[in-house]
Amino acid sequence: METIETRVEKSVLQVRLNRPKARNALSRQMVAELQEVVAQASGDDSVRALVLRGAGGHFCAGADLADMASARMESAGDVDAMAAINRTFGTLISAVHDCPKTVVAVVEGSVFGGGVGLACVADVCLASREAKIGLPEVTLGLPPAQIIPFVVGRVGLSQARHLALTGARIDGAEAFRIGLAHALADDGEALDQLLEQTLAQIQRCAPQASRMTKSLLLATADTPLNDLLDRGAREFAAAATGEEATEGTQAFLQKRPPNWSSGNRKQ
Repeated sequence: METIETRVEKSVLQVRLNRPKARNALSRQMVAELQEVVAQASGDDSVRALVLRGAGGHFCAGADLADMASARMESAGDVDAMAAINRTFGTLISAVHDCPKTVVAVVEGSVFGGGVGLACVADVCLASREAKIGLPEVTLGLPPAQIIPFVVGRVGLSQARHLALTGARIDGAEAFRIGLAHALADDGEALDQLLEQTLAQIQRCAPQASRMTKSLLLATADTPLNDLLDRGAREFAAAATGEEATEGTQAFLQKRPPNWSSGNRKQ
């Protein structure tokens, strides 16, 4: 990987966007590398959570405009070719959205365009109060095409219309107020502590039950209610007769951490 760094620590895959001179703007190479990492993490049973963060004090400044200009030249005006390039980011953001692991985004510094999209598909978004967040695409003559459904899903249509149609910039506190972020930190040290606390909470949750829960949550978007309730009943029954529920119940009765928790796991 040339544009991102990864490491696994206590069953958590830490993914750092690593183009600090470009404020971690999304080049085609970075999108491809992120796709590969997310795909690998999705199929790796040893990974329980995935953290997305940026190097150099910035999360992600959106699309790399220089790379976009190169793509435009390479496509020589071919609309289908440009559409395919743009759709590639949609494929990435959908993969993050659908990732069966719990995804945490740590947003600070510049958080624009596609960076906002990544924040909106994270299960948990932790924001620095001083973060600068916005959808500047319309000011560049472009629509924020691939991220619109996910921004609407996170903050609702009204707030998404305001952000997308004005190009306004908001800070982390406002992102927290409108529901884009789930927790707010006053500075970098507090943000690190907030991430540590969040990961500790995730480690308390049973891995298979967490994956099942996330799948049911995502299914609420397009599954009829009765079908979803039927599916939920079947999955609950399977979980209730499985190893995790047996261990979780025994651990509760014995007043000890379950074998999947960070306090009772062999690293």
